[in-house]
Amino acid sequence: MPAWLIWALAAVGLAVGELFTPGMFFLGPVALAAVVAGVVAIVGGGAVIQLLTFIARSVASVLVLRPIARSHLHMPAAIRTGTAALEGAKAVVVQRVDANGGRVRIGGEEWSARAYLEDQVLEPGSRVEVVKIDGATALVYE
Repeated sequence: MPAWLIWALAAVGLAVGELFTPGMFFLGPVALAAVVAGVVAIVGGGAVIQLLTFIARSVASVLVLRPIARSHLHMPAAIRTGTAALEGAKAVVVQRVDANGGRVRIGGEEWSARAYLEDQVLEPGSRVEVVKIDGATALVYE
């Protein structure tokens, strides 16, 4: 059996192994090293050169590619958009806000608002925080 075929079978076996170990990303770079060793075998490199190529490429690809791949597994959470992005935002009371209603200005836009706490009354000019958006109404507290 030719050496290049052995390296090709090893590369396929390692690639299949990578598919069954999601998140590890260890066998994939080693499979790439087996492909490079197979190319060395095709161009006539001896067994020692093939083995040294495989070892060097395995170490290099694991040290270079694995950290990059693992960083993609730990991407930051999606950025909040729409009304979800307003939760936690600061606002200014424009019209008295209590449990029944009122108006606040959030980032240049005027919103209907209610006090988050039933007994809280917020006077115009007060700085508040948006706790939640309920429909088109901001629930706020001081």
